[in-house]
Amino acid sequence: MKEKKAGRQEMEKLMADLARAIQEQNPKAFAELNKSTNGMVMGKTASKRSVEDAARQAQELIYDAWELSKKSERIRLAKKALSTFPDCADAYNLLATDAAKSLEESREYYEKGMMAGRRALGEKKFKEGKGHFWGILETRPYMRSRAGLMQCFWDAGAYDEAISHAREMLKLNPNDNQGIRYILIAYLTDLERYDELGKFMNGRGYRNDCAADWLYTRTLLSFVKNGDTEKSRRELASALEMNRHVPKYLTGKKAIPRILPDSVTMGGEDEAFYYAATNISGWKKAAGALDWLEARTSIKAISRGGKA
Repeated sequence: MKEKKAGRQEMEKLMADLARAIQEQNPKAFAELNKSTNGMVMGKTASKRSVEDAARQAQELIYDAWELSKKSERIRLAKKALSTFPDCADAYNLLATDAAKSLEESREYYEKGMMAGRRALGEKKFKEGKGHFWGILETRPYMRSRAGLMQCFWDAGAYDEAISHAREMLKLNPNDNQGIRYILIAYLTDLERYDELGKFMNGRGYRNDCAADWLYTRTLLSFVKNGDTEKSRRELASALEMNRHVPKYLTGKKAIPRILPDSVTMGGEDEAFYYAATNISGWKKAAGALDWLEARTSIKAISRGGKA
């Protein structure tokens, strides 16, 4: 099961607390840990103590805000965090979701968060962290800001900007803990940029991905490129093996819930309707794709071994 957002946030807070506890109890052990993980844990030097203390205090306020259900209280803590440490990127991220009154205002908050996050990191750590970005705790607010900004650009119709941000985030963090690759392929499918989509999906990085997002998009791409061929049917068979629920949501046999979950189960119906909700537009734009999918996954087709 993919983790809930709240679960990820709590784990991040625990990691930060652990790093700080090690540092306070045994500075030498902390230095060794920081060195062995290429700086992937929070640390501070005497010369930076006051600034980093302020940054830590601000982030603690954000951790507290994440646990609150009342929006006004979350906003209050975000503003307090910024007064404590002006470069607290997660404070801007929270304001983008809770305080912004328009898409443009949300975009502005995320832009400020992204710039603040980069300043807080410093150019040296930013450059050195490329390739394993998410593994460094301090980078995560920046990456959250950039992901939010990416989606704002997409929602505003600035598609090239959104795609550019997605690609840059994947360069910073190829492990893609945020699932940016799934958003990127949905973008490219929706824009019918099939050559670009194929080049990305056939690259070495994520070729063996087995999530529904990947397998069903690869199936759609194969149908667009090849039509109803053995290759397309094999792609569909692989997708069905991993999650058999997706077609009924894409073809309308089952309604997609209006409220999407914070977590999904690999192979489960929640994964299926989440994929359908975020990719139905691309499937509709591909001429004949949904009719083909329905025909190939009908009871008759399945009973005949997939040879309708």
